[in-house]
Amino acid sequence: MSGKKLLILAAAAVVLVLLAVVQRRFFNRTSVEPAGPSYLIEGFDPDSIDSIVIGVGAEAVTIKRGAKGFVVVNKDGYPARAEQINELLGSCMDIRTEELYTDDAANHEDLEITEEKADSVVKFLQADSSVLTGVVIGKAREDGTGTYVRLVSSDKVYLSSKRPWIKDKALDYIEQELISLERERIEWVTVDSNDGKYTLKASEKSEKIVLEDVPAGKQLKTSDGESVFTALTSLRFDDVNKASEGLNFVQEYACKLTDSTVYRLKLAEKDDKTYATCRAVFTDKSPVMKEKGVEFEEELKKKEAKLLARDKAMNFSARHKGWVYEIADWKAKNLTKKLSELLEERTEEPEKTADPNAVKADESAPPKPKEAESVEEKAAGLSSEPDDPEEPEADKAREPNEVEAAEPEATKPTEPNAVKAG
Repeated sequence: MSGKKLLILAAAAVVLVLLAVVQRRFFNRTSVEPAGPSYLIEGFDPDSIDSIVIGVGAEAVTIKRGAKGFVVVNKDGYPARAEQINELLGSCMDIRTEELYTDDAANHEDLEITEEKADSVVKFLQADSSVLTGVVIGKAREDGTGTYVRLVSSDKVYLSSKRPWIKDKALDYIEQELISLERERIEWVTVDSNDGKYTLKASEKSEKIVLEDVPAGKQLKTSDGESVFTALTSLRFDDVNKASEGLNFVQEYACKLTDSTVYRLKLAEKDDKTYATCRAVFTDKSPVMKEKGVEFEEELKKKEAKLLARDKAMNFSARHKGWVYEIADWKAKNLTKKLSELLEERTEEPEKTADPNAVKADESAPPKPKEAESVEEKAAGLSSEPDDPEEPEADKAREPNEVEAAEPEATKPTEPNAVKAG
């Protein structure tokens, strides 16, 4: 074989080797399975949720979808806050995984990711109580670089760089603010306590409040009166349950706003706790009618505000009807404070006495010269001396053009040529 043929065969061999390398690189690659999905929960439809269970055992919180939204089963079906439900969903669906740690269930207990030992367990259920999806959150990694997480339906445990925080108390999913009013809109407050009834009103002259029918010799304690007057500017409750027997609602706190809305709280005390029921009444019963012709914008706004206030009162009463709220002790004291606790002895203002030094200063002051007397003093006749001491007032000559003041006929001087009578 000639040398030329050998060179051709060598070149062909090189080409074949290169083709083999290219083919291996681009056509025979082995796929690498990712360590875990980017999100722990994928392909989940929140609209299919019938109920949510947070935690396990007797302490678990159950939230169920109702006709008007989610309710908290643990609190007799009290309405749940939509914002808190959305926050819970977001916390679970935002869990991102960094790597697969283990798929052996035997390791779950050490990682504290069993349902019994986990930090948090959340299950989303269908109407037949079957699990749609859910998450189990275990302990943090020893070096602090992640948290162990898994789906409730899987043994695979992943590391998540961001730890999700799950609220696990029933009250966490309830709006605990009962009433929130603006102080400047409060017109009066009436408290019917165990030792009588009293009314506090907003003062028209200042920001202070006044007490009606103050007993003789008494006055209102300003700070205590303000605490009672503003009790509904921010009223929260510690617990809520369906109305039940055994509570005697004998006290009342009423608050009237400038828009004619009156909030009424009935109060009862039992076992050192205070309970309240509440409602709102719109007291302006005059009808809202459309006037003939064109109505001014200001008048239309007044009518709209009246309708909104009336609807707000009705909705408030409907929402809170049948519920009993436990009020914190420090706040309940302002709702049930007795009249005697608002009063103190009237403090008399001391009589003002003349300053003796001021008198001496007046006596020692030099007399004011005549030239210093003001024009106003002269006009008012306050000068101690006449204008001209050498010319008495009675002897002053009249000015030629001065008009005489009207005098009785008997005092007029006799004309020179006048004939004497008789």
